[in-house]
Amino acid sequence: MKTLIINTLILFIPFLGIGQQTVISGKVQDNATKEALPYVTVTVQDDASKTLATTITDDQGLFSLETALSDKTTITFSYTGYQDHTQSIVVSEKQKIELGTIDLITDAVQLKAVEINGQKSNISLKLDKKVFEVGKDVLSQNGSAHDVLNGVPSVAVDQTGTISLRGNNNVLVLINGRQSGLTQNNALDQIAADQIERIEVITNPSSRYDAAGSAGIINIILKKNKKSGFSGQVRLVAGSPNDSRLNPSINYKSNKINVFSNFSIRSSDYVGLYTTNQVTNSTTSPNYMHRVQNEDRHDDGKLLYMGADYFINEHQTITAAFLKNATHDNDKTDLRYLYDSDLENTTPDSLLTRHGKSLEKRDYSQLEFNYTRTFKQKTKKWTIDVQYDWWNSDKKWDLSTQRLIPDTMIYPGIRTSSVGNSKDFLAKTDFIQPIDSLSTLEFGIKTEIRTVSSNYLAEEQQDNNWVIYQNIDNDLNYDETITGAYTQFSSKINKFSYMLGLRAEFTDISIKDVENAYSDKKDYNKLFPTVNLSYKFDDSALQLNYSKRIKRPSLYALYPFNEVTDLNAQYIGNPDLNPSYTDAFEMAFLKNWKTFTLNPSVYYQYEKGFIQDYTYRQDDIFLTTPINIDYEIRSGIELSALYNPLKWFQLNAEMNYYHFKQKGNYMEQNLDYSSQNFTARLSTQIKLPAKFSFQGRYNFRGEKRNAQTINQALQSIDFGLSKLLLKDKATIVFDVTNAFNLRQYKSVTTGTDYVIKDNSIPNAARYRLSFVYRFNLTDSKAIRQANDANRD
Repeated sequence: MKTLIINTLILFIPFLGIGQQTVISGKVQDNATKEALPYVTVTVQDDASKTLATTITDDQGLFSLETALSDKTTITFSYTGYQDHTQSIVVSEKQKIELGTIDLITDAVQLKAVEINGQKSNISLKLDKKVFEVGKDVLSQNGSAHDVLNGVPSVAVDQTGTISLRGNNNVLVLINGRQSGLTQNNALDQIAADQIERIEVITNPSSRYDAAGSAGIINIILKKNKKSGFSGQVRLVAGSPNDSRLNPSINYKSNKINVFSNFSIRSSDYVGLYTTNQVTNSTTSPNYMHRVQNEDRHDDGKLLYMGADYFINEHQTITAAFLKNATHDNDKTDLRYLYDSDLENTTPDSLLTRHGKSLEKRDYSQLEFNYTRTFKQKTKKWTIDVQYDWWNSDKKWDLSTQRLIPDTMIYPGIRTSSVGNSKDFLAKTDFIQPIDSLSTLEFGIKTEIRTVSSNYLAEEQQDNNWVIYQNIDNDLNYDETITGAYTQFSSKINKFSYMLGLRAEFTDISIKDVENAYSDKKDYNKLFPTVNLSYKFDDSALQLNYSKRIKRPSLYALYPFNEVTDLNAQYIGNPDLNPSYTDAFEMAFLKNWKTFTLNPSVYYQYEKGFIQDYTYRQDDIFLTTPINIDYEIRSGIELSALYNPLKWFQLNAEMNYYHFKQKGNYMEQNLDYSSQNFTARLSTQIKLPAKFSFQGRYNFRGEKRNAQTINQALQSIDFGLSKLLLKDKATIVFDVTNAFNLRQYKSVTTGTDYVIKDNSIPNAARYRLSFVYRFNLTDSKAIRQANDANRD
């Protein structure tokens, strides 16, 4: 009887399988680059086009869904900027169907019978980061890294080269996922836009990354060749004011080695205009000062980046690279100071002029080495990174001053010299160990040692001799050691994913000068937890993040020697500055439709020991220095949207609104303040007939305030036009940045018995024309794609 029951059950198993749930899984990637495509919409339909199930791919391009199959079932993969991919699913008795890897092909557009090469959307809105594809953006094909960053959602670069994210300049900037001297002292302006492949914006990093940067991380990925054989390109740029660039690159890739090289020669002129209207003793006997400063800056730069990937075998790769960036600046500035005690006077009380000439040489070099080991077990990986960089700088100023009113007088000449050098060694290793098909453990260690020395001297001419001016003659030594370790665990429960991490960083800093005027040692030993939670719906995702971050004062903020170029105002660093610590929370939502992507997020940040600039008056000179206040609380909402209603038209829009509250005191002045700020950006790209493309961009930043300063609203317009030539092997681009000279930085600073109104136009409108020619001498499909796991 028992045998009969078992045989009967076996007989009925095929019938019981009818209508059973089947799990379908696979991976989606770009057909050309082989890069995984996150957030691709996956839809299963029956023969009546009824949707049976839908989902989206994860960060690694993987997907898995469960549904009951009909006789004729199809699965479709849809992603903005790519052709839809549809294939049939054969009904079987299996409860699991593995589709393997699905390749999506970039879209191709037919417009008025003229073929336009389709391209991947220049901005990909993803839940954990925003990726800006530089090569697809008309306005970013000329200029420097600063031009590229000014087009990235949530990112802005001000007139001094300071980068901010969501209005917060506490940002960690990386090159190829690593720290680099190219991100310091405005050096990003030396990187040609053409050498950048993409920009990644990570607003709430995991513990894998350094804890620096409360606003988040901006990762600049430089180009490497992906085509087999010899390939490369040559770019020529000409502009007005002068912006001449030559950017050649040549690369070679085989099945064992991938050699990459980029070279850049640049000659650029910058025309700046700065005006100041100042009132002192405003409540008693007002004194007025009007200053006009004209700048003519000329920069020459040469940049070389070359290296190679060597594929030892299927699982082992080593990479070695060398980067050298050398610049030579020749700047001229003319200042005119008009002093008066009565604005109704036709003749001022006093008129002074100052002419300055500056020569500066900077030389930065970097060696990097990477070893990557993968395993048969999926996602298991071990990497080792070693980096050594060194730089030298030598800057000299010559200043001549004379009085024209009430009588002519020539003041003694002044000259300054600033010589600095730095050495930085970094080593780290990371290991990723899958525990099972859903869980992963990751850990790593890192150490970085940096030594900096800076010698500053100011001299005044007396007869035929030069003597020390204002006791400015000192040598500052800065030593920094940062040791860090982290571990994080990630797993998944159905549609819910989580990642928990903890990072420890130990920082030792020593600041000392020859004159013993500044001597301090600081130790920052902290734990930095991170929590990343996400839940995926059918065609959308929700994520909640928390991280603790640190902002260490930059060397520029600590540097105590002030420039003496301006008679009226100077910036001086603060060696006593302490780091600030931030607790950051963010909730983000991502929703994909066929032609529309929406990415709203809300965030909250509490920053203890907030660092801001403070201006005060001393000996009739206005000094600005960075200080710590008690805290700043910032809460805001950000919205990014990508609309692609037609294959030849794309619209990107973003806005960021936040409210902040600051509390603190300095020099017996209450700096408590609260206010809000709003920024927005609108960009459009249009593919036109005859292989033309147009892009326009409008930027807006609302009024910003703190207890001392009001920065008025700022707006600007950029636009460009490109055309493909020579069977798409060449492109010509014309672009205009800061059209109509709208980008003017206006501020009002108010203090005890004084008001200062500034208007800065650091760069005039620029018009550029570029030509690029691309070549690939070999196109053998037999040569495999390079493993780029060690590059990001």
